[in-house]
Amino acid sequence: MSKPLRNNICESQLFESIYKKHAKNLHDFLYYKFGEHLNPQDQVQEAFIKLWNNCSKIEPNKAKSYLFTTANNLMLNAFAHQKVVLKYSKQPQKHSTNETPEFVLQEKEYHQKLQKAISNLTEAQRVAFLMNRVEGKRFKEIAELLDISVKGVEKRIYGALKKLREDIDEL
Repeated sequence: MSKPLRNNICESQLFESIYKKHAKNLHDFLYYKFGEHLNPQDQVQEAFIKLWNNCSKIEPNKAKSYLFTTANNLMLNAFAHQKVVLKYSKQPQKHSTNETPEFVLQEKEYHQKLQKAISNLTEAQRVAFLMNRVEGKRFKEIAELLDISVKGVEKRIYGALKKLREDIDEL
């Protein structure tokens, strides 16, 4: 059997009065206990959201206890999460690779050659090639977008590949 409305936290007027009565005290409690860096106002809001979500299960005389316990647990969880983040940030991060400096330099030079070779393509070849290789579009999709036949797309892409091979080998 459902509770009478005057004793039900789900009634918006009663919930609002609980909010007005306890929100500031709850914020102050969290602020004094944990400080500002864990956003006590956010945790107060979260506690009231949890109260609203469970309003049919909680009696009005237990609301204050529920709010303070919930908010305290939320802050403890945030604090524990912050400790994990801090611990992870203190671990040395691996910034090295197994690649030799010569390989990295060759890769950089090749990338520059490729960019120069792509810029030397005709506009039609460059557009079709980049749509296929960079954006991952199929020949049919490119044909529809460019309003040409699939064979036209194939010819442009194969021409671009041939020209790229020649230009890169030449450089």
